[in-house]
Amino acid sequence: MDPKHQRRELTDGRFIPVLGFGTFAPEEVPKSEALEATKFAIGAGFRHIDCAYVYQNEEQVGQAIRSKIADGTVKRDDIFYTSKLWATFLRPELVRPALEKSLKNLQLDYVDLYIIHFPVAMKPGEEAYPKDENGKMMFDTVDLCRTWEAMEKCKDAGLAKSIGVSNFNHKQLEKILNKPGLKHKPVCNQVECHPYLNQSKLLDFCKSKDIVLVAYSALGSQRDPKWVDQSLPVLLDDPLLGAIAKKHKRSPALIALRYQLQRGVVVLAKSYKEKETKENIQVFDFELPPEDMKAIDGLNRNIRYCDFQFAAGHPEYPFSEEY
Repeated sequence: MDPKHQRRELTDGRFIPVLGFGTFAPEEVPKSEALEATKFAIGAGFRHIDCAYVYQNEEQVGQAIRSKIADGTVKRDDIFYTSKLWATFLRPELVRPALEKSLKNLQLDYVDLYIIHFPVAMKPGEEAYPKDENGKMMFDTVDLCRTWEAMEKCKDAGLAKSIGVSNFNHKQLEKILNKPGLKHKPVCNQVECHPYLNQSKLLDFCKSKDIVLVAYSALGSQRDPKWVDQSLPVLLDDPLLGAIAKKHKRSPALIALRYQLQRGVVVLAKSYKEKETKENIQVFDFELPPEDMKAIDGLNRNIRYCDFQFAAGHPEYPFSEEY
């Protein structure tokens, strides 16, 4: 097998490619760029494509996948596609219709992985971020165990081959794992994870439960001012990462990606620049020795670029817990 296509077994017996292509882009980026970038990524060797309903580009990403199938680059089962259930659809009766909407946008018959995007339920409706007249976020109250049961039904119906969660803390994961009558375990927890927020406690917890940790913002996020405090340090400018990169004649981005693979994390690399996409796939061409891994471990400073502050008042807000 091509080393670029390394996969990891999930607890349901399916396999996830350890390197994924992230498709989120800030609002001002034209949607057509998602189409071109995803086509290029598949051509460059990416087989795991991470997207979400709330990114509002599933139509273009689906088109990219279908065009690379049509031109013979890949078959559908070579591609591992992830979509996410947005926070306004957490009521159990809204789960399957939300997935069906994604599938319709994608023009695919199934997704390989469907995950709960965020544990905080928001007011159902057309608005992705429903606000009241004072600009305050409008929440909903939903038992996540009921949401999970609806996710299980999507898997049983064949609409999603695997199901998981995102942005859950260990207590929220426990709640699902300990649910009476649990039929399918979450196969993964997709969270922000990089050398400044290395999630070692959550990673140990997930490993102990056979849950794969998937890292987003692995390169320190795109620093979209709408979401990210601009005064936070830029991960890829870190002098230690720079020194290790120089030593290996690689970029700091590749060092940050390789770090995750070696600690057993499935890592997403997000770039709409062709040069970076081509470079990111070289993560399989070298290895970091234990002393470099240890040095990078030492960079952890609990810097969270994506803290979803708008949801901080909700009882299910995940980041008040240590991990």
